[in-house]
Amino acid sequence: MAGGSNDNGGGTIASINVTPLVDVVLVLLIIFLVTAKLVVAPGAALPLTLPRSSTGEGVSSVFAVGMPVDGSIKVNGQPVTDDASLVRAARSELQRHPELRAVIQADQAVPHGRVVHVMDLLGQAGISRIAFAVTLERTAPAAR
Repeated sequence: MAGGSNDNGGGTIASINVTPLVDVVLVLLIIFLVTAKLVVAPGAALPLTLPRSSTGEGVSSVFAVGMPVDGSIKVNGQPVTDDASLVRAARSELQRHPELRAVIQADQAVPHGRVVHVMDLLGQAGISRIAFAVTLERTAPAAR
């Protein structure tokens, strides 16, 4: 009798054999583990630029774009007259340093649209790695 009855009279099943159940679950687990990598499309994962370790000689180049509240634009501390000169400066710097990162240092009062415009100009120049400079504020402990 299947199930392993303890008495010979055909009464209730006292113990259940779980070995076939465990076998089926393990086989299904292996099948899911093997096919999970095939189900996910190669481009569906989130693209990440992971950090690299650097030595003392390998300092990454930064293209600093300053945007003070007066409306001017400064590249690495030097004033830029118009959008075309910003794009030219970014392209020439990108040709010298292929791993170039741009940092936008915009004043808090600069309109959002101007910052997005500068981001667009940097994108036109071919710079895809853009960061924003901020000043960290020390928070005072909450008053009780």
